[in-house]
Amino acid sequence: MSKGKILVVDDDRLVLATLSYGLTQAGFEVIDADNGDDAILLAREHRPELALLDIRMEGLTGFDVAAYLREFLQTPFMFLSAFADEATVAKVKELGAVAYLVKPLDISQIVPAVEAAFARSTTRSTTPVATSAPAAPAAMAEAFEAPSEMPSMDVTALAVGVLMHRYSLPRDEALARLMSLASADGHSLPEQARRVVDALELLARPGAR
Repeated sequence: MSKGKILVVDDDRLVLATLSYGLTQAGFEVIDADNGDDAILLAREHRPELALLDIRMEGLTGFDVAAYLREFLQTPFMFLSAFADEATVAKVKELGAVAYLVKPLDISQIVPAVEAAFARSTTRSTTPVATSAPAAPAAMAEAFEAPSEMPSMDVTALAVGVLMHRYSLPRDEALARLMSLASADGHSLPEQARRVVDALELLARPGAR
């Protein structure tokens, strides 16, 4: 029996493979992604019980993914990062991560931390406690339950992140490309962004790769 479903995100393919294999061997059901854009799409599709996030990635960062998971999916998350500077730690606390692990760590050290994070997130869901990251209001949680309900500003930001990752573009150039595509196809910017996200979701489905 699975110990729980976890989303693992890291742009280092070797680290990602190591984490995925180790956590699978430890009894977890693992969903993995090597970038923040795919991570959000997979989280929306599979609804993991916990996310283990790298912080610094091209496109959407681990912080971006964590903010989305917290606000729209109410998914607990923990960070695994090589950075432990004051600003990073402050942001981790602000977002309300259930744990923060600093690389390098062996998988034998990570598994107990993940198990503890699962236990902690379960306790949070059953016992009201004060946290540094307030949960999204119930009305907001219901509004974003279905992927089609993603607001236009959010879907545009996600589409820009997709273009940044796919074409190695800075954010302003990715936005300019999205606007150019919208103009050429006769769509509004949010409509074109939705088309980009829908296309990526289609490719991310099992059997599509």
